Amino acid sequence: MFVGVDMGTSVAKAVAFADDGAALGVESVPISLGGRGDKVEQDIEEVVRAATEVVGAVTAGRTPPALVALTGQGDGLWLADDRGRAVRPALSWMDGRAGSLVKEWMDDGTAERMYRRTGNVLFPGSPGPLLAWLDRHEPHSLDAATTAASCKDIIHLRLTGERSTDLSDASVPFLDPRTRAYSPEALAALGIGHRAGLLPPIAAPLPYGEARGGVPGLPDGTPVTSGPYDLPACAIGAGVTEPGDGLLIVGTTLACQVVVERVAFDEEPVGFHLALARPDRHMRALPAMTGTVALDWVLGVTGTAHEQVSGLLDATPRGARGVTALPYLSPSGERAPFVDHTARAEFTGLDLRASRADLVRGMCEAIAFAARHCLEAAGLTGELAVCGGGTRSQAWLRLFADVIGRPLRVARGPEPGARGAVLAAVAARGEQLGQELDVAAWTAPETVVDPDPAGVAFYDEAYADYLFRVESARAPPHGAAVHRRPAPRPPRAAAATGTRRPASRR
Repeated sequence: MFVGVDMGTSVAKAVAFADDGAALGVESVPISLGGRGDKVEQDIEEVVRAATEVVGAVTAGRTPPALVALTGQGDGLWLADDRGRAVRPALSWMDGRAGSLVKEWMDDGTAERMYRRTGNVLFPGSPGPLLAWLDRHEPHSLDAATTAASCKDIIHLRLTGERSTDLSDASVPFLDPRTRAYSPEALAALGIGHRAGLLPPIAAPLPYGEARGGVPGLPDGTPVTSGPYDLPACAIGAGVTEPGDGLLIVGTTLACQVVVERVAFDEEPVGFHLALARPDRHMRALPAMTGTVALDWVLGVTGTAHEQVSGLLDATPRGARGVTALPYLSPSGERAPFVDHTARAEFTGLDLRASRADLVRGMCEAIAFAARHCLEAAGLTGELAVCGGGTRSQAWLRLFADVIGRPLRVARGPEPGARGAVLAAVAARGEQLGQELDVAAWTAPETVVDPDPAGVAFYDEAYADYLFRVESARAPPHGAAVHRRPAPRPPRAAAATGTRRPASRR
């Protein structure tokens, strides 16, 4: 038996897996978030308790596991002393206090220089800006700490006493992918070179230790690994390992990832390159701010339950009778596949004939267009896997397949992140542990959703229209001309898919 643990932002989950990848049991415990406004923090002791609780619950009454593999939320800043005890509450990846610093670095070119060195953008909730903010405003916390790590690595430290991190969590924002080591130049660029000793050593391919006791169901000496963090772990759990293959996580936000062989230092600075175990493999991650959160907003405004989404999608034709949307509802704008803090959502094509179904379908289509935009920018050329809460709607899955224009491999459940953590652990330490897994069986999709050729033809044209609206809605540089949108052409697939009402003009 193997146990995978996924420490999410709001829920801790543990899954017991049989040798063939079947789930024997799943346990979860909620985790609270604290703070107000830009301040978003978590109680480290509560998170550690949640991890030990779900591990104890999922192993109760079962044979002790051969391995416990940890994954979890990335970024943020988790400060601990030499025993792994909290120095202060953890700063979440959602914390915004370093926003002014990031703006300074974007304005003076530091952010772009960092991207050219690391292949990763800066954002307020990543470790670099948070370390710099604390160094300026709360240096005593850094003085008291011996480790500035991520969530899963603090838990690994507490369970095993091992202080280390993996390549994926080290990637943002300090890893030089050429050397696969921390970049002194990147640390110096953010003014925190003197804090380099807080960064945990990078253990390649994964941090490894043995349980030291204190967790029910986990005997002393049980092997425990840490990493990769949740984005690449989900990809591994879904079988996404070859260049050009991708994963779409339809969650609160859209996490779009593609396996690439090289870091695109010369491209527009956006997204992340997460180092994987092989030196010639990186996960090109473009996590958009839009996702099911945008659909939830529409459902709330229209008084619609989640269970009604599939029915409403089936109740109106492709194109939502001319109702179109842009899905940028986050107050912080968008971060992938472009960075624009002014990006805002909109509906167009509305008149008195527009129905609740049109509004829901219009937003669902817009979110699918945003996913295609990210995946194409990330370099998707191969197979595409999909997971996340949004995949529970079969009608929306079919819509995604039509918009993206390729089959969707629905990842085997439950919890592909926990599944991926186990697969990564056995790949890294299997020979040492005397373990071997049938990776193809572990990652076989639950089902495959094929696109409808008529839908693909319709959405190819609708997607081009979406891209034009995105560019038109983005704030132009000061003094630049604003280009007006030409009259739309009739959609190619209109005759086969239903009547499309002309969009109204603003």
